[in-house]
Amino acid sequence: MIKEQDLLEAIAECQGERNPDARTCRNLAAFYTILDHIQEREKDTNSIEDGYSYAAPPSVEYKSNSEFFQYVADMDINDILALFDEVMETLQIVNPRLYDSIVRKVT
Repeated sequence: MIKEQDLLEAIAECQGERNPDARTCRNLAAFYTILDHIQEREKDTNSIEDGYSYAAPPSVEYKSNSEFFQYVADMDINDILALFDEVMETLQIVNPRLYDSIVRKVT
């Protein structure tokens, strides 16, 4: 696997050539393209959720002593929404009237 340090060294070598030719420019372009791709992949794997700054994520203001809330209190909001999506799909089949009632409340 190509490492970032190897690419940086190859780029420096190409830039240090006294009489660069078309091959040197082609190699330099390829090295920069690969370097950008590696850095973009690292940025994607290390990034936080889109839409959030580097500040702390928004805190949950809702509080409850219910058993369900105790289970989900430490879960990520996206995981909770995925869970609710599954529950609502099931409810739509099992109890359409209740499903419609809930949908009316959230719309």
